[in-house]
Amino acid sequence: MRISIRILVGLIAGLSLVAAGCGDDNTDAAGGPDPDLPTVVVTTNILGDVVENVVGDALNVVTIMPVGADPHDFRASAQEAAQIGDADALVVNGGAFEEGLIDVIEAAEGDGVPVFEALSAVTTIEFGEGGHSDDDHHDHDHDGADPHFWSDPARMAVAADAIADFLIDTVDGVDADAVRTSASAFVAELESVDAEVVQTLAVIGDDDRVLVTNHDSFGYFADRYDFEVAGTVIPSGSTTDGASAQELAELVEVIKDEGVPAIFSESTVSDELAQTITSEVGGDIEIVELYTGSLGESGSGAETYVGMVRTNAQRIADALTG
Repeated sequence: MRISIRILVGLIAGLSLVAAGCGDDNTDAAGGPDPDLPTVVVTTNILGDVVENVVGDALNVVTIMPVGADPHDFRASAQEAAQIGDADALVVNGGAFEEGLIDVIEAAEGDGVPVFEALSAVTTIEFGEGGHSDDDHHDHDHDGADPHFWSDPARMAVAADAIADFLIDTVDGVDADAVRTSASAFVAELESVDAEVVQTLAVIGDDDRVLVTNHDSFGYFADRYDFEVAGTVIPSGSTTDGASAQELAELVEVIKDEGVPAIFSESTVSDELAQTITSEVGGDIEIVELYTGSLGESGSGAETYVGMVRTNAQRIADALTG
């Protein structure tokens, strides 16, 4: 049975103590959203930055998830659910990535809000296909398409172009020429950044292109830039899952066998398990934080999607050549 967004908002309001705020791109003289522009709501802050670049000043952009939020377990407040339900269009990642927002998204779509899944625009890989070695230390708990496509800026360029098409075709009153101009410029920037990342990673030899990550979120990166994902601390595509003692012990052996110098953790997830593994491995192994499900705070170098891509690539290059 489909539940109305209004009923869902009421349920969330009954459970929420605080209604969180949100970001907005275009403002009027009073500092609020421009009342003359339609509003597109975006779930993750990574896609929020992308959509802002795609639309320029042609639409109000409201991003639901704040910087630092883990999209796998983020839950909407009543205010945020209402914003999703009132949107002229909704852009989501898709692939069940926003696990805690699925009911809200489905309710909004049932009430007539046009929804675009960015994942639907790109060529996807299955979990475990993105550079995983044949002797990977676990069986993946998640089946189907890997939703973490944004670690490949070339795929994000394709998604950005598709988002522009969706908004032009769907949102009444949008300035199509303005959106197309902004989107074309941003796609060109993403293609340039992709080439830049290739150069940044060129210092890493073929035998050293081995990643151990916190969870299964760098498959597309590995696919695009010819890396092997030897193992993950959390043997899943979701940070809400856990790892057994046996799986952690197997990962320790993988790290020793591969001789990897670093475990790549995430800014939105505790590195406690990674710390435990480094203690078990012994030797000089580094924990390097990357930005995966969220942009970084001001001053991090990852405040924007483009900055995040550059920062992650440089940290990977430094860790695997240092």
